[in-house]
Amino acid sequence: MSSNQASLNLNQAKFALPTNDDLEQQQQQATTTLEIESDEDTFDYSKRSQWLRAAVLGANDGLVSTASIMMGVGAVKHDIKAMILSGFAGLVAGACSMAIGEFVSVYSQLDIEVAQRKREKERGQRRVRDPEEDTNEEKESLPNPLQAAAASALAFSVGAMVPLLAASFIREYKVRLGVIVAAVTFALVVFGWLGAVLGEAPVLRSALRVLFGGWMAMAITFGLTKLIGSSAL
Repeated sequence: MSSNQASLNLNQAKFALPTNDDLEQQQQQATTTLEIESDEDTFDYSKRSQWLRAAVLGANDGLVSTASIMMGVGAVKHDIKAMILSGFAGLVAGACSMAIGEFVSVYSQLDIEVAQRKREKERGQRRVRDPEEDTNEEKESLPNPLQAAAASALAFSVGAMVPLLAASFIREYKVRLGVIVAAVTFALVVFGWLGAVLGEAPVLRSALRVLFGGWMAMAITFGLTKLIGSSAL
């Protein structure tokens, strides 16, 4: 009799069907796994646009503008001191301009987002959540004007240091100009490649676009300054 009961219990355990709670738990686990995989596979690279613009493009601006100033001054002044001073002035002025412009721009964006969130709260459009958690997430997602300004100024200064360092120790005029062009060309390719890789954009097209843009800026500045200097205006 006991053996029959044990056999019956074994058969019941063997052929037991899952309950509704078990099915719901399995479905929730599968959904969570799919969401994690989907988040990993579909990363939004556009979220990198803020610091990419402040870093890579800021460095490219510092590189091109400072090199163009130095080439323009070098078109009429062969003195190394004049080129270095003009490049340094361009570095300081450009870094301040980039920082102020970035601060004003990001602060305006911050005011707009804060005002929009206040309107959403007043209209009851935001879902009910823990107030402390909601406040912390809001602070993290809001743009930071000081960080953006500092990053922009630092990136501009890094780019501007390339032509300054390239021309600092070369006395010969023509050699100095050639070294500046070579150093700037290399840096332009690196910045174009770096921006393309971080933003998942075509590498060759991005590097060539940045390179030709920098060449054009230096050539136009050198040519126009040479023309004006030769005309004794």
